[in-house]
Amino acid sequence: MKPLLSKWGRSIAVATSLSIAAFMSPTLMAGEEMEVGSVAVQANIAGLERVTQTLVAPPFLPKHDQVAKGGPKIVAMTMEIVEKEMEIAEDVFVQAMTFEGSNPGPMIVVHQDDYVELTLKNPATNTMVHNIDFHASTGALGGGGLTNIAPGQQVVLRFKATKAGVFVYHCAPGGSMIPYHVVSGMNGAIMVLPRDGLKDENGKLTTYDKAYYIGEQDWYVPYDAEEDEYKRYGSAAEAMGETFEVMKTLTPTHLTFNGKVGAITGENAMTAKVGESVLFIHSQANRDSRVHLIGGHGDLVWQGGSFNDTPATSLETWAVAGGEATAAMYTFLQPGLYAYVNHNLIEAILLGAAAHVSVEGEWNNDLMEQVEKPGPIK
Repeated sequence: MKPLLSKWGRSIAVATSLSIAAFMSPTLMAGEEMEVGSVAVQANIAGLERVTQTLVAPPFLPKHDQVAKGGPKIVAMTMEIVEKEMEIAEDVFVQAMTFEGSNPGPMIVVHQDDYVELTLKNPATNTMVHNIDFHASTGALGGGGLTNIAPGQQVVLRFKATKAGVFVYHCAPGGSMIPYHVVSGMNGAIMVLPRDGLKDENGKLTTYDKAYYIGEQDWYVPYDAEEDEYKRYGSAAEAMGETFEVMKTLTPTHLTFNGKVGAITGENAMTAKVGESVLFIHSQANRDSRVHLIGGHGDLVWQGGSFNDTPATSLETWAVAGGEATAAMYTFLQPGLYAYVNHNLIEAILLGAAAHVSVEGEWNNDLMEQVEKPGPIK
């Protein structure tokens, strides 16, 4: 496929019009109505309690109950689409497309059989058509066919969360724009908890003391060999042509956890205490990954994010397929600084797919002890 823009300097107006007109298939143009067929069953929402969920930036989760209180609810939230420049590594900038200004987008948390009602806004200051595809939903391209909005528009989508688990959501405006929007940062995840809570391998209720959301992102940043630096653009439309060329190599230039190399390290490291159980939710909307907690394990791992299945136990590394989210729980037994990595260590160390967990507590020599300090060979 020839790149959309052979020269990145072509006008933003031309690029934007092409992105809207030429690449919308198979979904609809913004503002067009999708034909969903005759409606045989109306939404069963009469009398349901309506609650508002306040979304927060990753790695944190919104306030929620681990076990549902009462019957199904309509859980309403609002997301604004933000196109903006982001620094993903030192002196490396991308024209990102995001939900709520963060990469990944915020975690949504509901319970099975709740109704998710999202108001999605595309401000007039943006340049692109956007939508949202919920892997947790059923029908109409995951909602993508019903949510195409141009700059200056908003849409409201409601779907029933029929499957328990953790699932990716992402922008999918059609054709080549689907991967471009996804690898420009426009993805996130939703957690649909069983109404009676998570179960361990024996079917017993298990709870977590803390939960964190890690969104792994592959970036494809054009490089200027003459200037010996990564290129910088004025908009996502301007960056499109040359970014497509890098995308077609299938080789990312950078991999990040939560939008920037080192974003969840140092002062921003995830935290825990000895004895606390932590639920880690990890998503990758485009590439396969393999998660490893150095010095710890996946005590319980819900492969593919499915909470209706019996979790695997005691895994050293757990897979996250491209386009999915996975959940793993670990109870920390030792204090210290833990590295949470993509265990393709080239991608973790050289490209940036790494985070830290800082754990407080007392050391247990029965689990690990330095019997003799380093010294001359005897």
